[in-house]
Amino acid sequence: MSIPFPVHIPLVEHLGLRLERFADGEAELSLTLDPDVHTNSFKVAHGGLLMMMLDVAMAHAARSRNKDAPDGGPGIVTIEMKTSFMRPGQGTLRAVGTVMHATAKMAFCEGRVLDEAGQICAHATGTFKFLRALPVSGRATQALSRVPLQGDGSD
Repeated sequence: MSIPFPVHIPLVEHLGLRLERFADGEAELSLTLDPDVHTNSFKVAHGGLLMMMLDVAMAHAARSRNKDAPDGGPGIVTIEMKTSFMRPGQGTLRAVGTVMHATAKMAFCEGRVLDEAGQICAHATGTFKFLRALPVSGRATQALSRVPLQGDGSD
């Protein structure tokens, strides 16, 4: 049974990723591949999709450390990521992210995408930075797009 994502990420929602676990420096996502949307010319998971799943799983693992903060904690951005592909992704995939080390401003994570048989399709390590707002063009900043908490009076 999936749980709601803590922040609004349009691409993640559009592609149909589901958040399955989000706690204690770990996060798990799942996705059932749609051959008309998620695959490459070999009819297996596109590498860019696997990288996005790894990125989102690791970032949510890092974000989970602050999930009980009154405001949900800071936002998070990817600083760098290294990915290795081991085998084609097919069927329903799981991406698992884990925090290896974190400071007040940075999180160092690893992630893996597994197929239905539990075999690893891709592995990544990534560095993430916690931010309260994201600097965009000029001197402006862009606030984090949060999902309203149920019963917080924002409906």
